Amino acid sequence: MIDSIVEFQGVTKQFGDYRAVDNVSFEVKVGRIFGLLGPNGAGKTTSIRMLTSILKPDSGAIKVFGITAGPMTQSRLGYLPEERGLYKKMKVGEQLVYLARLRGLTRDDARKRIRYWLERFGAYDWIGQEVGELSKGMQQKIQFVATIAHDPGCLIFDEPFSGLDPINSEVLKEVILELRDSGKTIFFATHRMEQVEQLCDDIALFNKGKLILNGDLGQIRASYGQNSIHLRFAGDSRFLSGLKNVRINNRSTNFAEIRLLDGADDQAILQEAQKNVRVLGFELVQPSIQEIFIDSVSREVSQ
Repeated sequence: MIDSIVEFQGVTKQFGDYRAVDNVSFEVKVGRIFGLLGPNGAGKTTSIRMLTSILKPDSGAIKVFGITAGPMTQSRLGYLPEERGLYKKMKVGEQLVYLARLRGLTRDDARKRIRYWLERFGAYDWIGQEVGELSKGMQQKIQFVATIAHDPGCLIFDEPFSGLDPINSEVLKEVILELRDSGKTIFFATHRMEQVEQLCDDIALFNKGKLILNGDLGQIRASYGQNSIHLRFAGDSRFLSGLKNVRINNRSTNFAEIRLLDGADDQAILQEAQKNVRVLGFELVQPSIQEIFIDSVSREVSQ
């Protein structure tokens, strides 16, 4: 049995003078949720398009299930693209059965699986409607069902929460975790750092086409230690700008994530906060993924 479902080995992809993916190597382990993250234009979608054989790398190799990525591996993947691709004039049920049969399911198996997943998403009543009549969030659910109906071993989701409201986002998170727990391997691309915190086992941080950090999410966070403060308060937040040897992240009206830099003292920061605001919560924590990303990009730039 193979240990890694996906392997990128020194992969580069260039469009004219623009290098979208620059000598990237990583692997995705069986039964894990792997987060590919970074800002827009970092190389995430290009990497996915090479993984699904929509694009070919200029150099390096990509393997899926131990086989070089190509037509033979496409049917073993489930791909939810960032740009949705449903046929607007087809009815939901007809379209889902058609797409499932393209992936090798019989008509009866396709109908059974589609019914299960539509009911799971509270969407079975839409089965006779044309896709174009549905809202963006509804279409997103239909596209998700199309991605997973043929029961692939590896699922690839590119910005899967786009267009979903908070309630449906929670339902989708539950389903993704259930799929992982059933043994599926999930390759998950996003620029939303909080989604990575909630879902991913392993991560790869991309910036300007380069892989700048890769590994087990828990181990990466632990390696930074408890060097950040979560401060909740009531009062005027302007005192935060006067703190020394810190970096302020995720600042809002009554909350701040404060990164301790060299020489910073958490107790001195607490005392300063108490002088200026009513402190409602003060906790020394491991850094967020957003803070780790900022730190990793800063190191890359300074090298």
